[in-house]
Amino acid sequence: MNILSIIIACLATCAVSITVFLIYIRKRNRKIAKLSEHINLILHGDDSVELSQYHEGELYILASEIGKMTVRLREQATLLKKDKAYLADSLADIAHQLRTPMTSLGMLISFMKSNENFNNEQTREAEELLRRMDWLLTTLLKISKIDAGTAVFKRKSETITDIIGKSAEPFAIQLELRGIELKTNCKGSINCDINWTAEAIGNIIKNCMDYADSIGITGTENTIYSEIIVTDNGKGISEEDLPHIFERFYQGEKSSNDNYGIGLALCKMILSEQNATVKAENRKDGARFILKFYKS
Repeated sequence: MNILSIIIACLATCAVSITVFLIYIRKRNRKIAKLSEHINLILHGDDSVELSQYHEGELYILASEIGKMTVRLREQATLLKKDKAYLADSLADIAHQLRTPMTSLGMLISFMKSNENFNNEQTREAEELLRRMDWLLTTLLKISKIDAGTAVFKRKSETITDIIGKSAEPFAIQLELRGIELKTNCKGSINCDINWTAEAIGNIIKNCMDYADSIGITGTENTIYSEIIVTDNGKGISEEDLPHIFERFYQGEKSSNDNYGIGLALCKMILSEQNATVKAENRKDGARFILKFYKS
């Protein structure tokens, strides 16, 4: 065998080895890509994915460890869901127990208002405190329902005009008494639960009422999303508070005494459940809240 034959044999052997190696790498990469796809499905809540098909080499060890981690995460998620449901039920029980004395207090205050022997100013103050307690209790229950995943959102197409009308309706008397002007200019529609959405927008209106004497609401729709913009002519939101105003129980330096820091937090939770976002920002002469309801 001459040198040329040896070289050819070596080259052929190298070519075969490289080909086998490339085939092995390609097959391995396909398995890794498939494993990555399965992990992605697991992360998005697909409980039907099984990793038992990986039964050799390092991928088997990796898949085995991921499988253990997945089981553990599912157990923790189940326990967390049970804890949230238990918390929601507990809050509902507490609310039910509190409603009875609050109803009695309401009747007592009504009696006091009709009796000249009682101080009407103190009676009105007691009535306002009772109203705040009722609102706080109701809002906490709504937050707990959303947290526990028991809140039901019945979404259908609603005109933005109807949504804003329902949102502002509970504040009609307060707006008139405070001399606050509410301007609306709305077009288009939104696929949403009108009751929950009105609750969310109503909390923004309530927040604006505490700092301004004029509120404007506009609504538009395009092919990607429907947008509602709420503006006021107040002093705006401080730069320190701006990143935190949608956090639960957050109270800024300029917050009023009856601001518990849950209204805007509930607003964000309601919108998130309906594929919508909310953002607050300052403008030249006040604050602006931008709500976007994205279409599927």
